[in-house]
Amino acid sequence: MTSIACRYGPPLSLVIMTLLASTAMAAGRDRRNIRAGLRIPNEGYCDQPYIVITQDGHWLCTLTTGPGHEGQQGQHVVATLSADQGRTWSDLIDIEPSAGPEASWVVPLVTPTGRVYAFYSYNGDEVRTLRGKKIRADMMGWYAFRYSDDGGRTWSKQRYRLPMRVTACDRSNDWKGKVIIFWGIDKPKIANGSVYFAFTKLGKYMLDNGEGWMYRSDNLLVEQDVAKLHWELLPDGEHGLRAPSFGSVQEEHNHISLSDDKTFYCVYRTTMGHPCHSYSSDAGHTWAPPEFMTYTPGGRRVKNPRACPKLWRTSNGKFLFWYHNHGGKSFKDRNPAWLTGGIEKNGRIHWAQPEILLYDDDVNVRMSYPDLVEQSGRYWVTETNKTTARVHEIDSALIEGLWGQGQVKTVARDGLIGELEPGAPQATEIRLPKRVDLAETGGLSIDLWITLKDLAAGQVIADSRTGDGAGILMTTTDNKTIRIDVSDGKAKATWDCDPGLLQAGKRHHVAAIVDAGPKTITFVVDGVLCDGGEARQFGWGRFAKALGDVSGAGKLHVAPSLKGELQSLRVYDRYLRTSEAVANFHAGA
Repeated sequence: MTSIACRYGPPLSLVIMTLLASTAMAAGRDRRNIRAGLRIPNEGYCDQPYIVITQDGHWLCTLTTGPGHEGQQGQHVVATLSADQGRTWSDLIDIEPSAGPEASWVVPLVTPTGRVYAFYSYNGDEVRTLRGKKIRADMMGWYAFRYSDDGGRTWSKQRYRLPMRVTACDRSNDWKGKVIIFWGIDKPKIANGSVYFAFTKLGKYMLDNGEGWMYRSDNLLVEQDVAKLHWELLPDGEHGLRAPSFGSVQEEHNHISLSDDKTFYCVYRTTMGHPCHSYSSDAGHTWAPPEFMTYTPGGRRVKNPRACPKLWRTSNGKFLFWYHNHGGKSFKDRNPAWLTGGIEKNGRIHWAQPEILLYDDDVNVRMSYPDLVEQSGRYWVTETNKTTARVHEIDSALIEGLWGQGQVKTVARDGLIGELEPGAPQATEIRLPKRVDLAETGGLSIDLWITLKDLAAGQVIADSRTGDGAGILMTTTDNKTIRIDVSDGKAKATWDCDPGLLQAGKRHHVAAIVDAGPKTITFVVDGVLCDGGEARQFGWGRFAKALGDVSGAGKLHVAPSLKGELQSLRVYDRYLRTSEAVANFHAGA
């Protein structure tokens, strides 16, 4: 075994950063803000900070890093250790040195023997030109690995190469199969006593004609002699997981297994505004034709741009999914990150309405390539914006709320400051007992049951505005939607629900949620979070300036000009989680 010298303890700079982050969180900063997270060390550029827990209970994080930008020479794969759940980290430990060929996209695995494997792309043939032009070389060459028998502190002297079966995709690429173009973001999983991890091959340089493949080893968990390891490339045959109708870009395949350990579920990104998904009933040997991912079988499509859609199976047999919840078709708009929870029913996954998981105040900051860490009943997520990698502890109530959607049928009472009394006259007032200052409360929510006789614009549902426009206003619009406007007299934010959801004469549940953390407004209509549908890319809006006191006159005029009936209305001086709005819907009117 060889190693780069490592002082197992935190550098002073990391101690300072950790103290600053801890102080910020203690002061009450929104823990969903990525800047409240704990930083993971890197060399300037960083990607795929994936964590495994070693036999001694330490966190071992592997990542791709380098002194330049993504894809530049000097990019390599490293490890770092934490004994205190991410608060401090060791100096970086080279798995591959930066002076060698490009090494990238490392994914780790801990086996029951305690051995740690790191699998990564390695430009072993040192291919850096194509048709005489210099090219980016971090997605071609060999699928390589090293291993560690001391918890990641040192790594095998020898580098090993996975056997890569040449397929039709490779033979059609720019090198006619003599060079393989690929990368992987799928952390290895264990099922049926075997190890599996998916990756993406490309049929054309650069980032074209992607298709999904998977490695399987049936003896990696027990065999200590690397020369005796068995490797199989799935699916069977010449073609990987893709659907020609979804275009060239089909990449970043990752998978989970269901309860029987033979049914696999794979998701990957496209430029169609939706991720694709597919099921395999024979542990990856064959796959159903990919389809756009849906929340339920045959249900509403999930939206995601060209960004990593990441799956996890948790220790309780349930599922989590990271994505960005809008229909963009480019690399842009990876902020905020959203999370949904999944439950297995009849061999298929049913996904919940999502929550905002993480955000940055700067809308241009992007976050992606996450990992999930579970330890002692707690959850953490890692992410990177390509220059800074962080780890964030996630409120378990958010996660449990996702899994509990449809089962919880009680009205949220926390933060409820005003409520339409049963039997109150149609036009009435709800006095707000205190100021609703979003800088202090973190948000505002209005939850109501309403039946509109018609959907004509300009019907006022609730209004607390003063003469200068400060306050809250809910009205119907020309798009046959319900809109909320909030203003502190200086700044204003407005958004409406998706068109096509409201029907005249039908009772609807509508929750308008103003979240002062990520500065978003979301609508949940009849238990479903608006995502824009076919009408627009985003079903949620972000406002640019922070809002203060939006109480207005301190009382809401309820239904002063409504053609219909308002059965209930509740005012909260905080943002409701999506799961709470869904529970309010299931509680009924």
